Amino acid sequence: MLRNLDIGLLRSFLTVIDSGGVTHAASALAVSQAAVSQQIKRLEEVLGQCLFEREGRRLALAPAGERLIAQARRLVAQSDDLLAAMRAPPCEGEVRLGVPYDIIASVVPPILRGFAKAQPRVRVSLVCEDSQVVRHALRSGGVDLALTTETECGRHGETMRTDRLVWVGAAGGDAHLKDPLPVSLGAPTCVFRPVAIEALGKARRDWRPVCEVSRLEPVYAVLEAGLAVAPLLRSTVPDRFEILGREAKLPALPEFRINLYAPPGLDPAARDLAEHVRAAFSSRRGKLHNN
Repeated sequence: MLRNLDIGLLRSFLTVIDSGGVTHAASALAVSQAAVSQQIKRLEEVLGQCLFEREGRRLALAPAGERLIAQARRLVAQSDDLLAAMRAPPCEGEVRLGVPYDIIASVVPPILRGFAKAQPRVRVSLVCEDSQVVRHALRSGGVDLALTTETECGRHGETMRTDRLVWVGAAGGDAHLKDPLPVSLGAPTCVFRPVAIEALGKARRDWRPVCEVSRLEPVYAVLEAGLAVAPLLRSTVPDRFEILGREAKLPALPEFRINLYAPPGLDPAARDLAEHVRAAFSSRRGKLHNN
């Protein structure tokens, strides 16, 4: 039989610990000492564990009580956050989100869809540029939040996931066999460009640029025509293209981080959009682990 755990019982348990006893806990909770003692007894009955041991005139935590503390604090905090979020008035205004070209199609749509349903009065302005440009816009106040692709994570950043940079070509294509290697690279501000060039240099592989823009439409057009290979994040590669493995004899590329930058002092709408970003990546990780 399923049993529900009353958050109020956990709150009383924590208050007894933090205040140093039942008497002070009763005062903090504005209830009688008998009520606090009864709540502790009910919690022990639900858990089937003794949480306190009496040492003379004072209570001490039993081993089960020690194990409960951290999880109890987490559940009480989550309950408080949930109540605060649901009681808060709907957000209004505008949030400016910066996103690089390489992840906008594969990552952003479900985030914006969920946020629009949760906060219909908030306008989202999307700024799509290379990660370096997006970071500069964040520092200068041009955007409120930023998603980036980088090899590291900077100040106020959180890594949502890591992803391998891979070489991509047309399915069944032979561009990777040509010498010099035809490569579709991003613009000078593209973070993949110097990494790919360095890898080719270390491998002593001659190459020539075919397309030097960061927008993905021309990159995809060149790939689909079989005219070049390109470095892309593995999770963003469309099904119609082929990820080139070791047999292609192209140099290995490093992992990149997809980072979220949500600086301190954001307004409620921007903070909520940041939470939607975190939730979306958490959901994606769960799906990956279950596959």
